[in-house]
Amino acid sequence: MGRLTPFDMIKAHDTHAPMNECTLTERGQISIPAALRKRMGLHTGQRLAFERLSDREFRVLVKHNAPAGPLAMLGYARRLRPGPARRTSEWMKELRERERLP
Repeated sequence: MGRLTPFDMIKAHDTHAPMNECTLTERGQISIPAALRKRMGLHTGQRLAFERLSDREFRVLVKHNAPAGPLAMLGYARRLRPGPARRTSEWMKELRERERLP
C-alpha cells in the first residue's frame, strides 16, 4: 500500500471515530470535537449543563454566562488609568483638595 496522505488519514479517522463522538476519560472528562465547538461558538470557560433524557441519553445545554458584575469593571478601569494603583484615601484627598479651590 502507498503512503497515506493527510486526506486519507482524516478519512480513516472519520471512519473509526465520527466527529460527533468522544471518549470518557478515567477522570470523567470528555473533549468536545473541534467541529462541534466551532459550529456552536463554544469557547474556553463556557459553562455546559447536562439534562438527562433517559438511562442512556442526555442533552447538553449551553449556559449563557451572566453579564459581568460591577467588580469586573475594576480591571477594565485600571487599564484606563495611567500610573501605579492608588489607594482610596489618596483619591479622596485629591478630590477634597479640588473642592477647596475657588
